[in-house]
Amino acid sequence: MKSLNINYQHRMANLLQSLSWYQADMMILSGRQNIQYLTGFSGNAATLLVSQSESYLITDYRYYERACEETQGIKVVQRDRDSETLGCCVARCFPDCKTVVFEAAHFSVEQWRAIHADLPYTDVQGVSGWVESLREVKDAQEIAWIQQAAQIADESLKEMLTFVKEGVQERDLALELDYKMRSKGSQGVSFDTILLFAERSALPHGNPGTRRLQKGDFILIDFGAVINGYRSDMTRTYVYGTPTDKQSAMFNTVQQAQHSALENVKQGVDCETLNKIAHQVLASSAFAKYAGEGLGHSLGLELHEQPFLKPNNSYLLKPGNVITIEPGIYIPSYGGVRLEEDIVVTEQGYQCLTNAPQTFEL
Repeated sequence: MKSLNINYQHRMANLLQSLSWYQADMMILSGRQNIQYLTGFSGNAATLLVSQSESYLITDYRYYERACEETQGIKVVQRDRDSETLGCCVARCFPDCKTVVFEAAHFSVEQWRAIHADLPYTDVQGVSGWVESLREVKDAQEIAWIQQAAQIADESLKEMLTFVKEGVQERDLALELDYKMRSKGSQGVSFDTILLFAERSALPHGNPGTRRLQKGDFILIDFGAVINGYRSDMTRTYVYGTPTDKQSAMFNTVQQAQHSALENVKQGVDCETLNKIAHQVLASSAFAKYAGEGLGHSLGLELHEQPFLKPNNSYLLKPGNVITIEPGIYIPSYGGVRLEEDIVVTEQGYQCLTNAPQTFEL
């Protein structure tokens, strides 16, 4: 659903600056999230054509009316897929272009070969990251949607934890959590919910299975909600019952690493530095060789966006960057601990968007 608080024309103008700098006449876009970011259209099966004079959104009968409703200032073209190829439709909209660029990361080789075969243009080049770089800094409406998704996740987790009991299966709790988020207004789940017990919690991205909960087990939960396409992403780790000294030490180490990184979040700090700060805590602990790589990532219309908080990334954080801070320790055949918060960088430091308590013992 389009928001009146988003200036899509301004976003398009920023893209056109790149097009002008590259001295290209037209750009062909296929990335679903990039198209939504630029136009407001939230459906599938669309191709966006952008030039200095006109912009066209090509879709088919399934999404034509929806595209007309969700976009403004864009000419929506309904293509009959049985009688006209996409390449011919592109050429029909822009018959006289010379230099054309396309989103290389969002077309398969087979798709692009089929399109290119019907294009009359002599100079066609692939480019990457143009729209993704525009999406790095979120505006107030984007942040509000991510915050709303995070609040739904917070509330859903609180209610789901009342279902935790000895003998419950991982997949049953995961389904309950997904249901809670949907019932509170989430448009699905941000990604497949990760909910793992005991030694399986050492799998950073494992799938919930039939493992049943026992006293003393780790419970690792990584999940998120979705509002208007914008995602939250939070992780909490618990122990069902009284934790052992080793479990407590793992949790305290991860929490300290996260706090150390958060204390240094501010505009102008680079991603590599934040990663080093957290990693130093993990590296100086008894669990150094089990520390996860990387500290976090940005999120928005996609779960993993630029910038990434990892080694060799000199990106300087800016107000409006929404990032995760998620250090972890993963010991094979024993268990893992990860804590993850969603934060938005501000001029004064940061604001935390996720607010579920970091309780360890259940």
